[in-house]
Amino acid sequence: MASGKEIRNKIKSVENTRKITKAMEMVAASKMRKAQERMRAARPYGEKIRRVAGNLAHALTEYKHPFLVNRDQTNVGLILVTSDKGLCGGLNSNLLRLTVQKMKELEAKGTKFQATCIGNKGFGFMQRAGAKTVSHVIGLGDTPHLEKLIGPVKVQLDAYMNGEIDALYIGYTRFINTMKQEPVFEQILPLSGETVGSSKSNWDYVYEPEAKAVIDDLLIRYVEALIYQAVAENMASEQSARMVAMKSASDNAKNVIGELKLVYNKARQAAITKELSEIVSGAAAV
Repeated sequence: MASGKEIRNKIKSVENTRKITKAMEMVAASKMRKAQERMRAARPYGEKIRRVAGNLAHALTEYKHPFLVNRDQTNVGLILVTSDKGLCGGLNSNLLRLTVQKMKELEAKGTKFQATCIGNKGFGFMQRAGAKTVSHVIGLGDTPHLEKLIGPVKVQLDAYMNGEIDALYIGYTRFINTMKQEPVFEQILPLSGETVGSSKSNWDYVYEPEAKAVIDDLLIRYVEALIYQAVAENMASEQSARMVAMKSASDNAKNVIGELKLVYNKARQAAITKELSEIVSGAAAV
């Protein structure tokens, strides 16, 4: 059995760890509320522009934007949204596991892919996997900024416009509630009404000044809205997962402290009993 001093040192060490995890839990809870408000505020705009873009895919217009044209998928682009930091449970590992499945599906079909990584964890994973990474951005902080996202994403959009890739997918963790987050992969391009739930009825719009200018700007805003929404959802999921993970760590530390104190009391009582036995034996010998 370990000595009383060793057990006291262990108890003190676990108590210090519990203070850290408790503080991280409270910080994550505060950030989680802000991230959820930001994510929920972005959802209505994202859903609306999705629906308009889906209707546009069925619109009767002479001008067809490249984003609306289906192609044979021989080369695709992947946008992977992860967190910059760890200590958030299985948030990143679940998404990366889904990414591995997606990569295997593409390889089985003979489809090549290139990746854009948003977040340090995904960037490190793609480097270890030896995947072709054409752009990345890390260090976004706790608030997503569209101006930081446009540059890396534009690399994939330019590749699509130039015919270097035939489809664009995005993988992120969708926020369901505080206790549940779901890793998903969605197709961004090419855009079809079916992918966003738009009906197949023929839509007709009046464009001012002309169809090309309006559709070009609208579809760029559509892609930007999807990327921003995915990053906002991922950040809300990250803070929720971190809060839950830190709460679990704090609770486990509390249990470990209780068990160590019990062991310490047993060791202390055994030492006292031994000393009493020695005193009694000495008295009897005299």
